[in-house]
Amino acid sequence: GLRVLEALAASGLRSIRFAREVPGLRAVVACDRSAAAVTAMARNVALNGVGGLVTPHLGDARMLMYQSKADREPFDVIDLDPYGSPSPFLDAAVQAVSEGGEWTGGAPWGTPPDAPSDLPPNSPGLLCVTCTDMGVMAGNSPETCYSKYGAVSLKGKFCHEMALRIVLHSLDLRANCYQRFVVPLLSLSADFYVRVFVRVFTGQAKVKASASKQALVFHCVGCGSHHLQRLGRATTHGSSLKFGAASGPPVGPTCEFCHHRHQLGGPMWAEPLHDPEFVEGVLGALERSPGRFATEPRLRGVLSVISEELGDVALYYTLDGLSSTIRSNTPSLLQLRSALLHAGFRVSLSHACKNAVKTDAPPTVLWDIMRCWAKLHPVKLERLPDTSPAARILSVEPTLQASFTLRDDANPSSRKRGLKRFPENPEAFWGPKARAKAG
Repeated sequence: GLRVLEALAASGLRSIRFAREVPGLRAVVACDRSAAAVTAMARNVALNGVGGLVTPHLGDARMLMYQSKADREPFDVIDLDPYGSPSPFLDAAVQAVSEGGEWTGGAPWGTPPDAPSDLPPNSPGLLCVTCTDMGVMAGNSPETCYSKYGAVSLKGKFCHEMALRIVLHSLDLRANCYQRFVVPLLSLSADFYVRVFVRVFTGQAKVKASASKQALVFHCVGCGSHHLQRLGRATTHGSSLKFGAASGPPVGPTCEFCHHRHQLGGPMWAEPLHDPEFVEGVLGALERSPGRFATEPRLRGVLSVISEELGDVALYYTLDGLSSTIRSNTPSLLQLRSALLHAGFRVSLSHACKNAVKTDAPPTVLWDIMRCWAKLHPVKLERLPDTSPAARILSVEPTLQASFTLRDDANPSSRKRGLKRFPENPEAFWGPKARAKAG
């Protein structure tokens, strides 16, 4: 009984796939403002025999969503996949999507089509949003990013994860205007785009917590160290929560490690990017339906890496970024992960970058480990200026004596199983082509 809107449908391919592959749908509206696109869409719908489910609609997607809000006929699922930024459509989408309801039984996500459904009558209230303007969101045009998403992007090693968090911040900010808030199910950085799946709920009391879910980022331009500054603070008073302004900043005028200046980015979403139960549910669905998808090896690999990510740690460092900062050769990923585990900290990969080091260790510990590595593999400091990040970092003696002895738990399960975790592009220069011209 779900109503689905594909707001920018073009040829209607995705809407047709919804109708043919997703069980339990009542209607799919495929919208586009191009008359030629709607004509092609109607022809494709007829050729695929899904005319009873898919309805082509000629018009502005924003007006359609606003009208559904006015008519009190919200869509259960809204899919936004524009060419470029979805920002013009977000305000309408967070209003036109239905209220997210709680699942009450079984494993509804990914249930095979032939299995008896135990879904409750509640609506999912699901938004699926894609952004392909990665140049803007990865720090090349921070002022443009602010105009579209209300956040300043940074050109750091962590830019792909920050792009996901900027999108989630923008969605939550727009939803908050209408006493609504978002809960991420899955956030993906893949190929040349990012895509997020969020549920939307209504609740004035919980909207007050949104400020404490956002954070600014202080990023050192010299060594790449980063620190988060939450915008709000939530404190517990008995059984209630009290909200107020956060205290800060977490850094001084210059970086404590290399004495370079900081860049300020954000705000961005600082809470977990994924719902672990949802990710496990999708992996379970793949196990129950082997061979159903041609892309199953990639799905299994990427979702496995996501399930291993540290959910309570925002942003990451990279293996090559840490070693290039101090001008040393690069330790293996297992050696650095083992050193962090020996020091008593947690560490994981990130699906957004194959060289990522996501850890709850503070930058002080990371640089101590790199100082210990530099002692084992000496760096020629005489060739470096005294003001360079490498010279300033390595001039300090480490207080932590790192051990690079390999640990078995340093090797993630997805790597041990040889899963297809970071697939390469299928061909050279693969990605979006030039925008289609009108007429």
